[in-house]
Amino acid sequence: MLMAQITDIHLGFDPDNPAEFNRKRLDQAIKKICAMVPQPDLLLATGDLVDRGDQESYRRLENALSVVPFPVHMCLGNHDLRAPFRKQFPDVPTADGFVQYEIDTEALRLLFLDTLEEGRHGGAFCETRAKWLSEKLLEDPDKPTILILHHPPVESGIEWMTTHPDEPWVARLADTVAGHEQVRGMITGHLHRNISTWWGDISLAICASTAPQVALDLKPIDPDHPDGRNMIVADPPAIALHYWNGRQLVSHFENAEEHVMLARYDENLQPLVRALLDERPS
Repeated sequence: MLMAQITDIHLGFDPDNPAEFNRKRLDQAIKKICAMVPQPDLLLATGDLVDRGDQESYRRLENALSVVPFPVHMCLGNHDLRAPFRKQFPDVPTADGFVQYEIDTEALRLLFLDTLEEGRHGGAFCETRAKWLSEKLLEDPDKPTILILHHPPVESGIEWMTTHPDEPWVARLADTVAGHEQVRGMITGHLHRNISTWWGDISLAICASTAPQVALDLKPIDPDHPDGRNMIVADPPAIALHYWNGRQLVSHFENAEEHVMLARYDENLQPLVRALLDERPS
């Protein structure tokens, strides 16, 4: 199974510009994903779909995603607002007022979590949301399950953006997932950088943004003394591909720009390809 991912789109950051920079970057990422061979089975859009939670930006998001020829599944981030999102996308399931739902495929079970607390930048996961997740995990303890959410519950080292490990929502999520060995991976966004790590025994893949990215800087930051460091960079719009090989989730990070090609598969590289494949067990 192959899942593409985009995240942190922030559509509407420049709301009065019909040629908005973030829309161009989104279109570039979608074009790259739609041209992939093999084609992904689905596309994950993991939050901060728009920048200000406004209805017009969600309308433009729907327009941008309409060209995708396979299912698109979304979750919410801290820049989103539930009411306008649900008005624009009424078919996205909800539970107890939260955008939480299940997609059950032949290979994997995907559980989408709502970590939005409107007005807060960081994540949230209340008792109501935890109860829903607990019930879902108990329903099918044997099928490999991936959790899809916006906020990664890990300390990243980027101090001004990171999740503090002692935040109550992180402990609640950990308690809810504890003992459920079918949870094999977690896919998130929020940090605007590609990061691969573990959360306990669960692999965690964080995709960078289609919108401009966060600069890599692990120095401590002082809120009282701006030091001139780089904060936001316009690296190429990011995408990810998550490949479930039947045993584990393998995440590939890519960008939407064309690469400088140094070699192609022709008769000159054919002997190498044959030799590599011949080394494998038959």
